[in-house]
Amino acid sequence: MRAPDPKVSVVSGPEQLSAQPDPRAPKRRAASSKRHTVGKVVLAAVVVLAMVTGLSVVFLYRHLNANLNVVDLVDQLEDRPDKFAVSGPQEPLNVLVMGSDTREGEGNNIDGLTGGGERSDTTILLHVSADRSRAYGISIPRDSMVDRPDCTNADGETLPGATYTMWNGAFSIGGPACTIQQFEQLTGVLVDHFVVVDFEGFKGMVDAIGGVEVCIPETIDDRAHGIYLEAGTRKLEGQEALNYVRERYAVSGGSDIGRMKRQQAFIASMAHSVVTAGTLARPDHLIRFLDSATKSLTVDPELENIVKIAKLGYQFQDIGLDNIQFLTIPNQVDPNDPNKLVWTSDAAKVWKKIARDEPLTSRIVDDVISAGQVPGSTRSPSPRPSGSPTKSPGKGPSTADAEALAQAGLCA
Repeated sequence: MRAPDPKVSVVSGPEQLSAQPDPRAPKRRAASSKRHTVGKVVLAAVVVLAMVTGLSVVFLYRHLNANLNVVDLVDQLEDRPDKFAVSGPQEPLNVLVMGSDTREGEGNNIDGLTGGGERSDTTILLHVSADRSRAYGISIPRDSMVDRPDCTNADGETLPGATYTMWNGAFSIGGPACTIQQFEQLTGVLVDHFVVVDFEGFKGMVDAIGGVEVCIPETIDDRAHGIYLEAGTRKLEGQEALNYVRERYAVSGGSDIGRMKRQQAFIASMAHSVVTAGTLARPDHLIRFLDSATKSLTVDPELENIVKIAKLGYQFQDIGLDNIQFLTIPNQVDPNDPNKLVWTSDAAKVWKKIARDEPLTSRIVDDVISAGQVPGSTRSPSPRPSGSPTKSPGKGPSTADAEALAQAGLCA
């Protein structure tokens, strides 16, 4: 349980950050004397926001940090893969993002389901290269049939593994720790950070930036599940946005592949909006976005406050939207069950390249969606940042073709 937000007075300048801390606030380790420049910039931004809106700097900073749910899973993970030594000014980063469809908590019981526990319909590995020239978001189908290894729960108990079982079963029985254990053992890719996001936080982040533009080629009529979205290009907010990324029955014949493609396009459009339109330049929008985001996230201790999260986000500044690409791990219909999927041999090639921080090519990956060219978008392609690398023609992953987009319920 989190401690209540500290009550502090409105301040007139950043010097108040040195005021006496609230005695009820949890004790933290002493900060390193060497502060990263990005941390200073983010903290300064929080100060400015607080001053402009009349909020206390200390209150705003502590409030956003207190929103975060920080969980240390290190002791629950075993036989972790080594990280390959690669050339580059920094190390590559691997962040495993899991969407939680828990019905607990305000705003999360969106469809009236009963019963406790959590499930995860979305797993995406976000990989950022060591030279910060490219980033991949790799979706893993929830219906993938895999061999799940043993894992350890929060009480230190061993949960037995299983052969030929669905990917998302790991989250159901053991939460993010079991999903990370499963991911690392099956891929050989070390997870540096993890993030779990819930329904209500997702809606809040979308609303905070004024919605996200999507293009729907044909009306999605799934009123049996409370979903009806008319065809056309427009911005979706709140519940409509959530319905759009969760729909799987009226589009693609119930396949999860189409839903993942829509999720990839939606995230790409969201990134495009934030970066190119200056959506977060307004203090009120930024505070709403940060508040919604931090309320919805469960993270590891290395991302325990907004400055650390901002440092992670800062890694994307020079990549360029065209080089932020979303794809699905290569798969095919399970020969034993037409309603399930299995990874193809190309999946192993993808994970090997990711582990070695090598660029993906069209030989093993296709149907890629980039944040710079969102399917059906009415916006112009984003300009490439100065100094960003130019891809060699024909070498990178191919973009999603019209047929694949149509099957996913996306405009070409």
